[in-house]
Amino acid sequence: MKLKKITDFLDNTLNIKEIDDYSLNGLQVENSGEVSKAGFAVDASQASFQKAAENNADLLIVHHGLFWQNPESVTGSNYKRFKILFDEDIALYAAHLPLDLHDTLGNNARVHKILGWNVTEDFGEYKGIQIGKKVSFNAPVPLKQLVQEISEKLHCKPLVWNFGKKNIKNAGYVSGGAVELLEQAIDQGLDLFITGEPKHSFYWTAKEAAINVIFAGHYATETLGVKAVSELLEEKFDLECFFIDLPTGL
Repeated sequence: MKLKKITDFLDNTLNIKEIDDYSLNGLQVENSGEVSKAGFAVDASQASFQKAAENNADLLIVHHGLFWQNPESVTGSNYKRFKILFDEDIALYAAHLPLDLHDTLGNNARVHKILGWNVTEDFGEYKGIQIGKKVSFNAPVPLKQLVQEISEKLHCKPLVWNFGKKNIKNAGYVSGGAVELLEQAIDQGLDLFITGEPKHSFYWTAKEAAINVIFAGHYATETLGVKAVSELLEEKFDLECFFIDLPTGL
């Protein structure tokens, strides 16, 4: 299958060119033009590239790519990364914010499918876009139960700031490193804020506002989108796809 056919489909499906981001989203590294097998990973790294090569992938689709706001020289670790891609003829495609906020494939939209929680509206403004989701429960749910559900279904060990109500009526959910949106959850009077990883400076903000915070892991909360895209490409193109699981512990 032609690489361009796949990347054009992804560009259109994920609205790659419509979303302002500091990541260079879309095709970051080209191959010779053909794809018979695609790998999916959260991060572009030597490890994910090597796993893609070992599994004979022609294309690797990631959430965190190689190119961000500032250009970097292709030396040291970067040279080793590119060398694997070029030597093994592997194309690299990245989707950062487009894969966070997509209404069905996104890391945040998948909270409904994976955790089974009721999403009521968008939540968490970033760059003028509502990137996350607000969830509500028909009856208040014990915080401990929600932590257990996250642990089991996202395969992670959540860090919990237990500063608020013991029973939760509503929550804001934003994947990845979105602790900066905590104050929006406070302003909206939510019982719980859920994101990926903590930041020291927000500890007292949460404690003094008496709000619960669950950190489910940057990595764990951002496996959902690439897995959803994998399922879509398998169905759309009958393409062989596989997930490369390389957790960082964060």
